[in-house]
Amino acid sequence: MKEIMVVVRMKKTGATKKALVAAGVAGFTAVKVSGRGRLVTDPVQIEECKAKLLAMGMTDLGDAGDTDKLITSFLDGSRLFPRRLFTILAHDDDVPRIVEAITKANRTDYGIGDGAIFVMPILDAVRVRTGESGEAAIW
Repeated sequence: MKEIMVVVRMKKTGATKKALVAAGVAGFTAVKVSGRGRLVTDPVQIEECKAKLLAMGMTDLGDAGDTDKLITSFLDGSRLFPRRLFTILAHDDDVPRIVEAITKANRTDYGIGDGAIFVMPILDAVRVRTGESGEAAIW
């Protein structure tokens, strides 16, 4: 048995749920989280991202100085991003199929921030309602 933890963009929540159902996942848990991944250190890439965000109408947030500070704090690592965390229990043989489905649903052309997938071993699982344990408890 494996536990698959997936961190994705909030806007990719629906696509991720659909991909999991299409991949045959029996059940999963999703919660809102905040965090951040690898920092972008390339000043050129930071300026490009900042320009894109400003062009997307971010000026509605307040005056230009406040908007610039907000965008910069997202890009320089001093602010956390809202994300969705999915937790899935799966049979070992199903993990590659599930990881592939999640990856296809969440890959973007942005080059950063597409999420992360962690696969960890599970020693045991118990279904509370029936008392089933092990592999029988997760499907």
